[in-house]
Amino acid sequence: MQPASLDVQLGSRSYPIYIGRGLLAEPELLTRHLGNGKVVIVTNTTVAPLYLEKLRQPLGDRVALVKVIPDGEEHKNIAVLSDLYDALLEARCERSCTLVALGGGVIGDITGFAAATYQRGVSFVQVPTTLLAQVDSSVGGKTAVNHPRGKNMIGAFHQPRAVIADTDTLSTLPAREFSAGLAEVVKYGLIGDAPFHEWIVRHAADIAGRDAGCLMEIVRRSCLNKARVVAADEREEEGGSRALLNFGHTFGHALETATGYRQLLHGEAVAIGMVLAARFSSALGWLPGAEVAALERLLAGFGLPVEIPAGIEGPRLLSLMRGDKKSSAGRIRLVLLRRLGEAVLSADFREENLLACLQDASRVTEAGAA
Repeated sequence: MQPASLDVQLGSRSYPIYIGRGLLAEPELLTRHLGNGKVVIVTNTTVAPLYLEKLRQPLGDRVALVKVIPDGEEHKNIAVLSDLYDALLEARCERSCTLVALGGGVIGDITGFAAATYQRGVSFVQVPTTLLAQVDSSVGGKTAVNHPRGKNMIGAFHQPRAVIADTDTLSTLPAREFSAGLAEVVKYGLIGDAPFHEWIVRHAADIAGRDAGCLMEIVRRSCLNKARVVAADEREEEGGSRALLNFGHTFGHALETATGYRQLLHGEAVAIGMVLAARFSSALGWLPGAEVAALERLLAGFGLPVEIPAGIEGPRLLSLMRGDKKSSAGRIRLVLLRRLGEAVLSADFREENLLACLQDASRVTEAGAA
């Protein structure tokens, strides 16, 4: 299987995405995007023992700092970000430095936000090692940290210089982390690429079995979909197409916040959110019930949850959803499905009907736990 590459077309901020096996063993892919300043590698306690030395060794004394932060979404916060700033200042990193994010979505988000804000902006490169990061969070320039009152509420748009996705790193992912990434893969087919959705359904068993060819294809096709959307709407402008990438995320972010960023992985929350969005789409008379059921079976077959966790009440979720970044003039806006492969951003619904959908989901969870 030959490596693939594609570009995110953003004029002077355009950058390549490299996808393939063994890319961490090709240091020239990274070095061509590092500039002439100091190099800072940011990773976490899980990824560092696996891949840090392979990335760092060819760079030699160019690496001025390696910052290893704790693993987990709960550490994507201002305190950890401030600690990273302290390390950059202590190492006397100047505006010519380049930060390298080696890890999953949390590492990419916090490193990207540090790069966006340190000395008013320095370069960074994404080296994603999880499926979710390779297919979604490493592409597009969204960077952020979480706040106790909402996910990704403090952040900036800051595009990387390059994304290097070595699909061999997916072999070391725990099953739960791998499944979480598949939620974002499924999302791309649902919102605007019906042929990709059909391909996923046909190859579901091979995907779940981590067939190397299928992994290459889901990363390539997902990145291609996201690159096209980002090129058309870099900063998620009002009425722009990028908002559709948040399918399932308004529900999912509320679930993550309600559970303190500890109970659900991001992809798990998105999977539940996509199911809730599909059910609400069906309640509005758009999506046939049979297609909702088929989506639930696909996600469950990938080992993903499809029901909200016990103890989370509908009114609590609704309150958190009102604080979502896509809300406008006090109204919740949701990405919903007209049909599989066609998504729309809509506020054309009654909140009491949305609450009823959430309460129905809560009752299903409680009945299952009884």
